[in-house]
Formats: sequence, structure tokens, C-alpha cells
Amino acid sequence: MSRRLELQLEGYRLTTAEILYHLPDHPKLLQSYLWQELDLAPRFPVLRKFLDFWRLNLDGRLHSVRVAAAPIISPGEARLLDHEISLH
Repeated sequence: MSRRLELQLEGYRLTTAEILYHLPDHPKLLQSYLWQELDLAPRFPVLRKFLDFWRLNLDGRLHSVRVAAAPIISPGEARLLDHEISLH
């Protein structure tokens, strides 16, 4: 199994974050950055690690972060088929 599928079966969700940050040269202006990765709601350890990296290494000061997360796969959606169909 691929690692991404394993993560999804362990409860990781597709997480999208809209990050607004101040432009370093023009701090009164805001820029938007979209981040997307599999993450574990509601603690979001992957996003927190990314935001910590941002604060320590990038010049644009964070303004706000909006987060949305939705499961890609859930136990009710994954099922085995009883038959196989062949196409020529």
C-alpha cells in the first residue's frame, strides 16, 4: 500500500490552509498562500510544523490562517467488489 493511502486509513484528512501574511517590503499589504497536505485533525501536526518553519525561516510575518479539512476516504466508502469486469 502507498504511504498516502495508509495515512488516510489512519484518519489523516486532506487539509487546506489559506495563509495570509504581510509582505516583507510592504508590511501593510497582505499576500495569500495556499497550503495543502494530508494532516491529522483537529491537532494538525503537519500544518503546525510548517507554520513553525515559516515563523523561524521566512520574512513574511503571519497574519492569519484559515483551515479546512475533509476525509478523502472513510471506512464506509472503501469496500471490496464481488465480481470483476473485463473490457477488451
